[in-house]
Amino acid sequence: MPVAFSIAQEQDTGAPKTLDVEVTETESPDAADESSSADAKESGAVEAEAGTAADGWAGNVDAVSRASVAFVRIKPEEGLTFLQRLGIAFAVIALQALLIRFIWFLFKRLNIKLESSSGIDKIKPLNFRKYKLLTAKQVIVIIEVFLRLLKYVITGILLFITLPVIFSLFEETREYASILFGYILNPLKDIAVGIVNFIPNLIKIIIIVAITHYVLKGIKYFAIQIEKDKLKIPGFYVEWAHPTYKIFQVLLWAFTVAVIYPFLPFSDSRAFQGVSVFVGIIFSLGSSSAIGNLVAGLVITYMRPFKIGDRVKINDVIGFIVEKNLMVVRVKTHKNEYVTFPNLIILSSNTVNYNTSSDEDEEGLIIHSDVTFSYDTPWQTVHEILINAALATDYVQKTPKPFVLQTALDDFYARYQINCYTKEVSRIPRIYTMLYENIQNGFRGAGLDLTSTHYNVNYIKKEKN
Repeated sequence: MPVAFSIAQEQDTGAPKTLDVEVTETESPDAADESSSADAKESGAVEAEAGTAADGWAGNVDAVSRASVAFVRIKPEEGLTFLQRLGIAFAVIALQALLIRFIWFLFKRLNIKLESSSGIDKIKPLNFRKYKLLTAKQVIVIIEVFLRLLKYVITGILLFITLPVIFSLFEETREYASILFGYILNPLKDIAVGIVNFIPNLIKIIIIVAITHYVLKGIKYFAIQIEKDKLKIPGFYVEWAHPTYKIFQVLLWAFTVAVIYPFLPFSDSRAFQGVSVFVGIIFSLGSSSAIGNLVAGLVITYMRPFKIGDRVKINDVIGFIVEKNLMVVRVKTHKNEYVTFPNLIILSSNTVNYNTSSDEDEEGLIIHSDVTFSYDTPWQTVHEILINAALATDYVQKTPKPFVLQTALDDFYARYQINCYTKEVSRIPRIYTMLYENIQNGFRGAGLDLTSTHYNVNYIKKEKN
């Protein structure tokens, strides 16, 4: 609302002269010439707005904004001369230049302090757990860049404030002062009103997030107890505890985001909704295989075909499981080769787990080898040599006892298969090596040759003379 007051000024004659000063709001270039009746109406509207209970705080903000964007209108016939106003403008510019120079001097001192040895010693590297994100030198560089930007921002703000002050001193540029002040104060007013209006929704969001956090802490506690085998649920395996907790974590946070979404600022704006739809489309189009691997990882987790450390055969690769997650499975072969399988491939392939037969309630994994021998040697002798060779092999169980199967009767020899039990699955290549050595030593000791005679009959047709 307009405010009028008087300023007493001494003339050369010693008699005081009164200058009428009026603070008004300028809303257009023609607002400076509005009549007093229009000002009175505007004043009444402002007072009515400020007196409304529901919009009381917003009315106060508007009143402050109007008072801030106002300028001092001095009646031309009793105002300052052009030279006086020009002098005030130069004084404001000089003070502003000194202030900016002082601010730049302070920032320069800060940079010198940072680059000195004492400043370098006080800056610590930025670490996240055991990983070093930034070295001390990199942190200093980032701080210097931030200080440089802050210096320019402060300088720009001071210059932006100076222009309206200078423009308000002259009748011809006074309307631009109100416009420039509005560029600063109107956004600040909108931000302040938005923050105050957002406080109730912010409290709701904090409550919802806190509830989700403590629910997850409770689920994590039970998962840890199951992993430590302190809590047993019939039909629920220990290796299911951690992935099940992760599934609950993802689902609960997704549900939390869906609940708090309406309380977020600008959630009902078309721009915000458009961005959400765009992100959803990009995610759905670009992650079809990733989603398939995630689903396959969940299926594999609850199928329990293997666990970390098991010796498996996937396709033609034999090795040990060293990593298993929702996306891939990594296998380390006996030659120290690491092979990565996407979960989709594992789900659609045949997987052989050699460790399953080595459990406590199992007899063990059966390893076997085929041997061919001529019909001249009695089969009882061959059986005895093969069984003794298996019993002499390290890591082969004595009980159950090794046994021999006669698998074929070919044209020139019989085919025998020695079978023996072991629970040392990780030593399979070494066990086979020792078994082959013992078989050769057994037949050589019995004076028998492992080679079999092969006969080839070729029919040659003679031409008639």
